[in-house]
Amino acid sequence: MEEAAAGHATDLTAIAFVILVAVLAGLGLMRLRQPPLVGFILAGVLLGPSGLGFVSTSDENVTMLAEMGVLMLLFFIGMELSLKAFVAMLKPAVLVAGGQLASAMAITFGLKLISEATYAEAIILGFIIALSSTVVAMKMLEDIGELRTEPGRIAVGVLIAQDLAVVPMLIIATSLGGSEEIAWTGLIVKIAIAVAVLAGLLWYLGRRPKLKPRFAAAVEDNVEILALGSLAFCFAAASLSGLIGLSPAYGAFIAGLVVGASSLRSPVIHVVEPIQSILLVVFFLSIGLLIDLTYIVENWELVLVAAFFVVIAKTILNILLIRLAGLPHRTAVEAGLSMAQIGEFSFVLAAAAFASGAIGADVYRLALAVTAITLLVSPAWMVVTRHIEGEARFGYEEFRNALTELYEGQVENVEDMGFWLRVRARALRRALRQRRDARRSAADSGATVAPSPDKRVVEGRQPGE
Repeated sequence: MEEAAAGHATDLTAIAFVILVAVLAGLGLMRLRQPPLVGFILAGVLLGPSGLGFVSTSDENVTMLAEMGVLMLLFFIGMELSLKAFVAMLKPAVLVAGGQLASAMAITFGLKLISEATYAEAIILGFIIALSSTVVAMKMLEDIGELRTEPGRIAVGVLIAQDLAVVPMLIIATSLGGSEEIAWTGLIVKIAIAVAVLAGLLWYLGRRPKLKPRFAAAVEDNVEILALGSLAFCFAAASLSGLIGLSPAYGAFIAGLVVGASSLRSPVIHVVEPIQSILLVVFFLSIGLLIDLTYIVENWELVLVAAFFVVIAKTILNILLIRLAGLPHRTAVEAGLSMAQIGEFSFVLAAAAFASGAIGADVYRLALAVTAITLLVSPAWMVVTRHIEGEARFGYEEFRNALTELYEGQVENVEDMGFWLRVRARALRRALRQRRDARRSAADSGATVAPSPDKRVVEGRQPGE
């Protein structure tokens, strides 16, 4: 009995220590004007096998809580989502997600030509790079106040489209390493069912007033029942989605849409948000646990170059694709930066592909390391890039405005003024060249030269005009 009590006390002490380290790391990053989620990831690195070894990556409880955090995030997003705004963004979101996948495949197959990678590894790495992190992207957009604006809506649409694509990706990833052929018919049927259910639900909920459950009046003031009922509904929908071969995150999102369209939306959000926040902290800790510092140190050049290339390439491609979808520059920048990392489902894809033998151990460890690093640096990358882009855009606009005021009446618009300035610059260069030639001639003949060129020449007018 005493030994059991001592064991429980040790477990509680370990949990308290993990929470304390996470809080201190989060506070430290906040003092550095960085999102606290970066601190949670670093806490996972410190406490994981590569650090103090306090928490193991094989701990099933940590893995389960991290997966619950992802499901709760999708559930919460579904509740807070504006159906009309989401439907309006759905078409460009699907186009952007498709462009991301095509671009990622082009990059990985291009790398295959200059490396010894197999076709299976090129395909799976393309899948991994194409996915972005729903958790990190939504958290960053929320921190800058853009989650419920146009950048947040397009990002949510793209991320939901990616989550739907995870199902066929997983089937293909596991099939590439086995001897069995991919059941394309069943795969297409599953995707069609997922799209049809989502489209039908959006159409139904968008055409009618809020749902009013019969028990709503009895439970809306009962915090305990609301919290337990919401969790049960979320996880039941996720389980059902997983049982029929779809992503559990898809089921959690569908459940969130239903609750968000009901009269219980506001009280449920109020009681679920603290639970979601705690589970997300566990998720970020679990990311830190996966970072293998030994492998990174031994292959730091390859890992850093790959991570840097992925972040830069995804940022440029995201912004370009969103702009091509017809959305404004500011929306493209905010949404594109939020999705510049590799997503949490990439860990699942890499693990499934490695278990089936589709990718080797080196590719698997590289994929995990690059994914973890992009998740770690993504918030700081967004802060720095937004600042640089904002300063550049502000400076450019101020420059245009200043030139317009300075030369008002001489040019019709800024574009004409640019042509006018180029003409004046050519005239000035011509005048300086003439002066230099005159100085050389004067030096040869011993004559003196006028101290300044003809003003009419500098202004672009020839003498006599």
